[in-house]
Amino acid sequence: MKMTCIPSGTMGVNTYVVGDESTGKAFIVDPGGFNKETVNWLNDNGFKLEYIILTHGHGDHIGGVKKYMEMFPGVKLVAGEHEKELLASPMMNASREICGESIMLTADIWVHEGDTLKVGDIELRFMHTPGHTPGGICIFTGDVLFSGDTLFCRSIGRTDFPGGSYEQIKKAIHNKLFVLPDDTKVYPGHMGPTTIGEEKRSNPFV
Repeated sequence: MKMTCIPSGTMGVNTYVVGDESTGKAFIVDPGGFNKETVNWLNDNGFKLEYIILTHGHGDHIGGVKKYMEMFPGVKLVAGEHEKELLASPMMNASREICGESIMLTADIWVHEGDTLKVGDIELRFMHTPGHTPGGICIFTGDVLFSGDTLFCRSIGRTDFPGGSYEQIKKAIHNKLFVLPDDTKVYPGHMGPTTIGEEKRSNPFV
């Protein structure tokens, strides 16, 4: 697995671009905006983009979806099953305020708790982690967790937006994320990477 993080969009969301070197298949996590560097990285490494995966539907994480899907016909959009309403409503996802345009999306694949998806030889497992949004998900593969805005380095996602819940996010982190191996690398939607062990020891919010 080869990966890079390319901040994108008006809020500099951590957009992860991941490719399977054995098959050349790739996916993007949370394209906050279109970034030519992402296209260059895919082309330079000989990867074919197959999926765009959204950890949740806030405007700062979805601004680049339409452009990438236009550039790469056949790419499928993946999101959590409980995020349908947020993705479909520019008012709820705040895309006009954040991106300068109203964005309405529907996924090609709606994932449920425990679902898996193969991208080449990479197997992704999805966890429903509500609290920041009702349908937020985290993505686990090997020793890597893409945590979106659920878990940050010594912090957690905001829970004061509509549909947010501190109790839900705390429960999801304890019951689904903190049971992963301590050396699991955590790549969040904002700020720098961390590990599950470090957050268990040092995160003051959970």
